[in-house]
Amino acid sequence: MTTRLLASLTRVLGVPQARQELKWMQQAASASATLSSLDEMVRRRSLGEPLQYILGTQPFGPLNLLTRAPTLIPRPETEHWVMQLAGTVSPTPQTPIGLLDLGTGSGCIPLLLCHLWPAGSVQAHGVDISPDALHLASENAALCGIPSASDGESGPTNTFTTTRVNFLSDDFPSGPEVENALPIDILTSNPPYISWEEYLELPPSVTNYEDPKALFGGPSGLDFYHAIVRLMCRTELFNPNALVALEVGHQQAETVQALLRSTGRVTRSDIWIDPWGKKRTVVARM
Repeated sequence: MTTRLLASLTRVLGVPQARQELKWMQQAASASATLSSLDEMVRRRSLGEPLQYILGTQPFGPLNLLTRAPTLIPRPETEHWVMQLAGTVSPTPQTPIGLLDLGTGSGCIPLLLCHLWPAGSVQAHGVDISPDALHLASENAALCGIPSASDGESGPTNTFTTTRVNFLSDDFPSGPEVENALPIDILTSNPPYISWEEYLELPPSVTNYEDPKALFGGPSGLDFYHAIVRLMCRTELFNPNALVALEVGHQQAETVQALLRSTGRVTRSDIWIDPWGKKRTVVARM
């Protein structure tokens, strides 16, 4: 049986990757009574479905987050800059901060920060247009032990709440849930940044499974960054010395950095490089 399954995967993935993924599938199948059979897992993978959706989880820093189509799968490059951000900012229970994550998806960015920073030091809020994403983010928060509110009895705790909203909308932020999270000290986002030209070149393993609304950033890939710049111009949304950290796509870093600087509110900006040598994150201090 193993030889047959390995042969099926090898035709799609090549020998080394097929061996590794079959091992992970075997481990997952033996550890869970709720996952598909090994035969079914291999069939799905052979058709191009991402392994993370088949296994149902994806490591993200020290967390192991739930993954489910069509919500965007957390990527290693995102994990890298979020870990770097966690080491750059040092909130404390005495000086807690508010964080807003735009396009939160699985909740991976705010949940990892809530996990890494001291208890009681951050109140995080994530927004997304997708009900599937928000449901998954809430499941992940529960899995990670991060509540939506402090009960005031078990000591200080970091919290994570969500709202369904389109932050491209002219009236964003509106509604009590988002307004209660304001003003903020940190704005994070891994927004849709794939241009139309790039989207057409993505592999079927992405376009057939992951939500296009989480990938496509308009014709140039910059629509969401323009929306974020409009938010940055609204002084009432941010506390003094607020920080903005944005993941960017291929050859977008300098353009996005210039957009942020065009607000006239940025006192310093940096471009962070990911482990693969890509200009991955633009970080601006206001």
